[in-house]
Amino acid sequence: MTNLNKVPNRLLQEKSPYLLQHAHNPVDWYPWGEEAFAKAKAENKPIFLSIGYSTCHWCHVMERESFEDEEVAQLINRYFVPIKVDREERPDVDHIYMEFCQALTGSGGWPLTLFLTPDERKPFYAGTYFPKESRYGRPGILDLLSQLGELWAKDQPKIRGSADSIYKAVTSREEPSVSSLTPAQQDDFIPWAKEILDTAFQTLQKSFDRQYGGFGRAPKFPTPHHLTFLLRYAHDHGDGLEAQQASLMVRTTLERMGQGGIFDHVGFGFARYSTDRRWLVPHFEKMLYDNALLAIAYLETYQAEHDPYDGQKAREIFAYVLRDMTAPEGGFYSAEDADSEGVEGKFYVWTPQEIHEILGNEEGRLYCQAYGITPEGNFEGKSIPNLLDTDWEALESDWQQSLSALKERLEKSREKLFAVRKERIPPHKDDKILTSWNGLMIAALAKGTQVLGEPAYAEAAEQAVYFIRKNLYANQRLLARYRDGDSAHLGYLDDYAFLIWGLIELYQASGQKEHLEFALQLQREQDELFWDGAKSGYFLTGRDAEELLIRPKEIYDGATPSGNSISALNLIRLARLTGDGMLEERAYEQINAFKATLAAYPSGYSAFLQAIQFALQESREIILAGSLQHPELENMKTMIFKEFRPYTTLLYEEGTLSELIPWLKDYPLDSEKVTAYLCQNYACHKPVYQAEELLALLI
Repeated sequence: MTNLNKVPNRLLQEKSPYLLQHAHNPVDWYPWGEEAFAKAKAENKPIFLSIGYSTCHWCHVMERESFEDEEVAQLINRYFVPIKVDREERPDVDHIYMEFCQALTGSGGWPLTLFLTPDERKPFYAGTYFPKESRYGRPGILDLLSQLGELWAKDQPKIRGSADSIYKAVTSREEPSVSSLTPAQQDDFIPWAKEILDTAFQTLQKSFDRQYGGFGRAPKFPTPHHLTFLLRYAHDHGDGLEAQQASLMVRTTLERMGQGGIFDHVGFGFARYSTDRRWLVPHFEKMLYDNALLAIAYLETYQAEHDPYDGQKAREIFAYVLRDMTAPEGGFYSAEDADSEGVEGKFYVWTPQEIHEILGNEEGRLYCQAYGITPEGNFEGKSIPNLLDTDWEALESDWQQSLSALKERLEKSREKLFAVRKERIPPHKDDKILTSWNGLMIAALAKGTQVLGEPAYAEAAEQAVYFIRKNLYANQRLLARYRDGDSAHLGYLDDYAFLIWGLIELYQASGQKEHLEFALQLQREQDELFWDGAKSGYFLTGRDAEELLIRPKEIYDGATPSGNSISALNLIRLARLTGDGMLEERAYEQINAFKATLAAYPSGYSAFLQAIQFALQESREIILAGSLQHPELENMKTMIFKEFRPYTTLLYEEGTLSELIPWLKDYPLDSEKVTAYLCQNYACHKPVYQAEELLALLI
C-alpha cells in the first residue's frame, strides 16, 4: 500500500529536485544536517542513509516499491533516523559512503543505501537497490530493516565494534607510494611518463571492441577522456602503427555511438550509457557532463581528421543543449530522466504505425527503413531509432536517389517527428545548475567556437560564466549548486577545476582577458583551499568545509574526469600561458604526487595522462598582438584551430594583457595590423603579419 497524500516531510523545504521527489513519502526523511544528527544521538537510533539523484531509474524504482509504502515507512521511522542525500549536491558525502559500500560489498551504484551509527556516522551495513521483499537471494528492505533494527536494540556493542572495524579497514588503505617505483622511475620523468602512456594505450587496445567500438563489455559507457587521450597518443606517434591503431579506436567508437540508440536521432543529445554491446539500447537519461565531454571528443576528432560527420555531431549536441538544457538567465541544467509517465524510454520510442501516421506512407517507409523501426521493435515492442544496420547503398538503390537527397528527406521527417514528440509528456528535467558540470559545458561550447567558428557557442558559454559569477561566487568562494533562486554548498575541487578549464577554453576562443584573469584567480583560491601540503595533490573538499569521516582525495577518471586530473592539465596550460614558474612547479608536484597510483593502473586515469602528454611536449605559444576585431586576427584564429594542436597555447595581446602578464610588454602592438609571434621551446620566430605566413611556421 502506498500513500502519496501524506502531509509532506521536511524535504519539502529543500531545493534539490531529488529530495523534493521524496517530500511526500510517508518516510520521515531529513536532509543531511545537524537536525537529523541531533535526533539520532538523542534517541540513540541508527541513521538510515539513502543517496541518489533525480534522474536515477533504480532510485525511482526503490521509491515506488519501498519509500512510498506505509509498511516500509513504519519500520524505517520506528528503528532509524532516515536521511536523504542528493549525490550531485553532496559529492563529498556520496564519495565517502560509496567507498565504504565498495569495501563492504565489492560494488557500488545508486540508489546507495547505508546504515550508520548515530553518533560517529560510521557504516555497519551497506548496499545499493533493495526490493521491498526478499527474492532471488537478494535481501528485501522489509527483512533488512527488521533485522538490523532489532539487532541494534539487542547488541549495540557488536554493531559498533563492526562499524569501527570497517572504518579502520577503509581508512588504513593507502595509495601506492612513490617508494614502489624504481629509483630510475622516481628520478627520470620522461622514461616513466612514456612507459605509462604506452601501458595505458596497450590496455585500452586489449579491451577495445573492434566491431562496435568502446571498451569492455556491456553496459558500455562513453568515457570520452579515453578517446581524447587516444587522439593525443595518435598525434604524438606520427604515421606509425600505434597512431593508426589509436585513431581507429576513436573513429570506430564515435561512429558507432553516433549511429546507435544511445544518441537521440530525433531530438539529439547522448544518453548516459548503453545496456548492450552495440550502443543500441540506452539507459535513456541524459546528463549534461556526458554531452559536454562527448562534444569535445567529436570536435577534437574533427580537427584531427576533418570528417564532417564529427563536426555535425558536435553541432547536434549543442543544438540539444542550447534548446533544452539552458536556463533563461544563463547556466545549464543538469540532466533529463530516463522515465516519462513512470515508464523507462517511453518518450523516445516509436512504432511503424506512428511513423506512417505522422509522415505518410512514402516518407514513413523510408524513415522506418533507414532508422530500423520495425513491427517487432528493439525495445519492449517498440523501436529506438538508430542507424547501426543501415545500408545506405541499398537505400540509394531502392529509392533511386543520391545519399544527399535521401538525407535531406530524412531530416525533414526528423523535424516532423520532433514536433509531434514535443506533445508527449516529457521526462523529468533536473533543473539545478551545478558549477562543475557547467564548467565542462563552457569548455565544450568555447571549443565549439574555436573549431566550428560559430560565435553563438562562445556567447552561450559567456552567459554561463556571468551567471556563475553573479549567483555562485561570493566572498572569494565558489558555490556548488543554484536552483530556484537559492545558491548552496561550498564548492568542491571539481567546481574549481572544471570551471577553470572552461575559462581557459573561453579565453582561447574569445581573447577576452577577464576569462584568463578569473581562471588565474580561481586557481590561486583552489591552491589555498584544497591543496594537501603534506602529500601534495588536491582534496575533494576545501579546508573550510564540513568535517566528515574522511577528507577524500580522488584521482580516478570515471564518468567524469577527476578534479585532480583536470587540475594537472590546467596548471600546465596556465603556466605555459603566463610563464609563471610557480604554476609550472605546482603542475609537476601534482603529477609527482600521483606517480605510483598512475603507474599501477594507467588506463584508469586517462584524463590525468593528458596532462602528462602535455608536459612531455616542448612549449609552443602563439601570441596575436592587435585588435580583437581585426579581420586578419580572425583569419589567424581560424587557421590555428583548423588543425588538432593539443599542446599549443594562444595569447591575445590586445593592449591590456600585459597588465596581467608583464613579459608581453616586449611584444609591440600595432594599431593598424595584427602581428603573430610563434615561440617554441623558449625561442621565438620572427613576427609575421598574415595567416598564411603563420601557417608556414606551424607546419
